[in-house]
Amino acid sequence: NLSATLILKLEVTVFRPLSFEVPKPLFPVAGVPMLQHHIEACAKVPNMKEILLIGFYQPNEELNRFLLNAQQEFKISIRYLQEYAALGTGGGIYHFRDQIVSGSPEAFFVLNADVCSAFPLTEMLRFQKEHGEPNSFVILGTTANRKQSMNYGCIVENEETNEVLHYVEKPSTFVSDIINCGIYLFNPDIFQHIGAVFQKNQQDIQLRDSEPTNGWHRAEAIRLEQDIFTALAGQGKLYVYKTLSFWSQIKSAGSAIYASRLYLNQYHTTHPERLATNKEGSPKITGNVYIHPTANIDPTAVLGPNVSIGTGVTIGAGVRVRESIILHGANLQDHCCVLNSIVGWDSTIGKWARVEGTPSDPNPNDPYAKIDSETLFREGKLTPSITILGCNVTIPSEVIILNSIVLPHKDLNRGFKNQIIL
Repeated sequence: NLSATLILKLEVTVFRPLSFEVPKPLFPVAGVPMLQHHIEACAKVPNMKEILLIGFYQPNEELNRFLLNAQQEFKISIRYLQEYAALGTGGGIYHFRDQIVSGSPEAFFVLNADVCSAFPLTEMLRFQKEHGEPNSFVILGTTANRKQSMNYGCIVENEETNEVLHYVEKPSTFVSDIINCGIYLFNPDIFQHIGAVFQKNQQDIQLRDSEPTNGWHRAEAIRLEQDIFTALAGQGKLYVYKTLSFWSQIKSAGSAIYASRLYLNQYHTTHPERLATNKEGSPKITGNVYIHPTANIDPTAVLGPNVSIGTGVTIGAGVRVRESIILHGANLQDHCCVLNSIVGWDSTIGKWARVEGTPSDPNPNDPYAKIDSETLFREGKLTPSITILGCNVTIPSEVIILNSIVLPHKDLNRGFKNQIIL
């Protein structure tokens, strides 16, 4: 018996202006909601009994509809458990521990919602059987370059046994180039370790505060990485499975285009039917492109590489789209050009207009490079990044929009460069 707990860590802010319309985990990456990639991977694992989503996010119509459709499509029970406050990566699963162990699973996976990965879950199960005692825990790790590793949780391993000897979250100096991917394989024993931290937190709060305000919440806000892994390292309990397949964080909207590229590339083996092909009377496709069947595209358009086109999108004659995500209902009029951009729901781009951003991809010459979490501003200026149009934005004909972020429901009357248009 297995269960998967997807922890929905919902930091909505970094995904604005796109998260105004849809919660970040439902943002489409490579044509399907970000979370669906996680759920597809979990549904493929033999004996997987249920999937639990945990988050502080207020469930809405869209999330409920997504869960209902996913349950029918993947024939597996999927439930959403809402935290009463943001409890951190460990606090959430500890708070709902009774729900997690109610089906008496031998083991369960915990996946963070904001990562994109090939999710080698069956490999992690096999690895767990071969490493350590029957009740050991496994972290999925990958190799980063030295400089970037310090932005992640760093793992020092015993190279022969793969045991985690030392774990440091975002160290200030170099510790190791093996980083934590935010994908874990646990068994119910983990709750004893989290429980010990919870108890200790409660005692600390009682000692410090004579009248603790929201003390329970503060005791229950537990981080798996800093509070649990750091303590478990070196005790023969925690192991790292290093993957060579792709992995990236999806922190900002810019990283969604990169994640889209990784998933579209994986479709060659997992979902070839999702990739568009060159056919008579259809647009010219270069590289990997996803087109929703309801999109209406002029055959003289040229799309790709790394493009995904949502439901009901209209694309006119001679349009060029590259390295971009076009969301549902958008209208790209004749001969416009869209590069390194996300075009929001129901937006319109006028004829001969050019909408262009600057990609924030990792260095292609470094196999271990990861995407940098860009700061929005550098030295008082907007960092050149992908261009994002919020929903229902109108771009006039024959203008250039470069490296800009346009908030929803704006009718622009001229071109803009390096600006946030509020």
